Amino acid sequence: MTDAHAEQSAPSAPPTAAARTSDAPDGAAGGARIRVLLAEDQGMMRGALALLLGLEDDIEVVAQVAAGDRIVPEALAIRPDVALLDIELPGRSGLDAAAELRAQLPSCQVLILTTFGRPGYLRRAMEAGAAGFLVKDGPVEELAVAIRRVLRGERVIDPALAAAALSAGPSPLTAREEDVLNAAADGATVADIAGRLFLSESTVRNYLSSAIGKTGTRNRMEAVRAARQNGWL
Repeated sequence: MTDAHAEQSAPSAPPTAAARTSDAPDGAAGGARIRVLLAEDQGMMRGALALLLGLEDDIEVVAQVAAGDRIVPEALAIRPDVALLDIELPGRSGLDAAAELRAQLPSCQVLILTTFGRPGYLRRAMEAGAAGFLVKDGPVEELAVAIRRVLRGERVIDPALAAAALSAGPSPLTAREEDVLNAAADGATVADIAGRLFLSESTVRNYLSSAIGKTGTRNRMEAVRAARQNGWL
């Protein structure tokens, strides 16, 4: 057999998941499957999502984690095509993990799937580099379509939430006010907060007073609740 004939007969490499989804937007069978990392702390929900996504011909859940601090190490080890992340996770929030994941593994697209459809969370997810943001009350078929779309480089956002985010505007809190409210969330005293953040007690009081005013609340715990409800923390 001549070298020229050998080159003509050599089989072509199998398409990547991204290449296949570009040619088959409906997730047609054949070629590489979309490899998904799933981060969800509720075991029943995590198992159900993995099972339902596994029924799709072109999607494979290759890793499941229950804690936010396991997302990046697991992703770097298995290099998934898409990371499907909840927000409120033990160890680390899905939003913080998303930002690091996009920095360390830019080939992996991040899709946020959460119970908390808050405009502030959507803004923070986009700032972290997420390609999509969906709430959990939608059908699994929509989730499968969203996974395919983000892999093609599209952005997928719940329409109602996008409209709410535009009308709500950005967070009025400064980064330091957010730090102080987060530190106050467990009922810590001013002295405790000052010690944790290496601030004076008078400075902590000033930040708390400012945050209370900006959230239109009466005390620090109400300010924490209001900030969380808006997705600012």
